[in-house]
Amino acid sequence: MSTEDTFEDTDPEQKSKSQLKRDMTALQELGEALVKLPASQLNTVPMPENLLNAVMAARTITERGAHKRQLQYIGKVMRKIDATPIQAALDALHNHGQHAAVHFHRLERWRDQLLSEGDTAVSEFLGEYPAADSQHLRQLIRNAERESKAGKPPSSARTLFRYLREVIGE
Repeated sequence: MSTEDTFEDTDPEQKSKSQLKRDMTALQELGEALVKLPASQLNTVPMPENLLNAVMAARTITERGAHKRQLQYIGKVMRKIDATPIQAALDALHNHGQHAAVHFHRLERWRDQLLSEGDTAVSEFLGEYPAADSQHLRQLIRNAERESKAGKPPSSARTLFRYLREVIGE
């Protein structure tokens, strides 16, 4: 029997022991991510009832060793199901958070630019968002500048931010 024959006899679908361990660890980490999710987000993740019960039990366990065993049990439960919808839901939640942060920073940049650059920034903003009310926008900027010079709390700057969020949307 040559070496080529032995390679042909092995099943290409058969995973090595190391790969199986990596897969089990990945599922356990996925389960740990489920345990750390807030309850409102956990309810949006599609999962079987036995997995949900295991995750809820892990949230109540405070002892370190017992918590680790529960996470291993969650990994074991996840080996029997298709974890791709769960992973996809977690990715969507994570991406939504990133998208919200990017949107928030963009709004902050516009507000700061409008307050620092004045009319040039206003005309640039109106060029990009023609639905905005130019009079109202200029009034909000004037109020924010007045408060800033007087050393008052930035309530008008907050109002400007809310208006920008309303105009830009998303």
